[in-house]
Amino acid sequence: MPVFAEGILNFYRSLKPPHLPKGIEILFPQKNKEVMKVVETFFYKFYNDTHSRHLIFGINPGRFGAGTTGINFTAPKQLKEFCGIDHYFKSQTELSAEFIYESIVAFGSVKEFYEHYFVTSVSPLGFVKNGVNLNYYDDKKLQNAVTPFIITNIQKQLALGFKTDFCICIGGDKNLKFFSALNKERKFFDEIIPLPHPRFIMQYRRRQKEKYIQQYLSAFRRSS
Repeated sequence: MPVFAEGILNFYRSLKPPHLPKGIEILFPQKNKEVMKVVETFFYKFYNDTHSRHLIFGINPGRFGAGTTGINFTAPKQLKEFCGIDHYFKSQTELSAEFIYESIVAFGSVKEFYEHYFVTSVSPLGFVKNGVNLNYYDDKKLQNAVTPFIITNIQKQLALGFKTDFCICIGGDKNLKFFSALNKERKFFDEIIPLPHPRFIMQYRRRQKEKYIQQYLSAFRRSS
């Protein structure tokens, strides 16, 4: 069986952006060779094995996290400080990445977490409109345009041998609603475990952050 690192890297190398409605641009950091060098370093460090994992689905990459590093919920600061990977990116952080890595450390360690999970997104590529992040569900024309792309790329990831007894879905009502309907139709996973989005927590519920970290840990430990 091929190592997971190669399978995931081939998945990113083979991504073909969908045709988008006018005025919406694609966020595709993996097409940049320098970004892919960093992505390769990350996956060979944490996924250079053959054992299966569970999937965690975010919404889609944003400009300051995965849209920069090519690694989901991982901004440049977390990539260096927590993952131990040097890079050429500007040392910026991002609220969602901060919360996710606090939760990962609470789980045990970065290495242990990535032995159990691969963090992906419902849409593996992100979107920008007028210079601002756009979620795939924020524009009905965009959602309709990318739905076949989303289905195809979930299928490609599952073909790598990920576990399907459950997955985790990060991202509030709209992401969960779309993903659940898709799963009901396509039967990708037996169960979807929902979690509130880290940005919502950090912006509006920061005082209750520890409560939410415990909620994340409860979900993460399903795979332990």
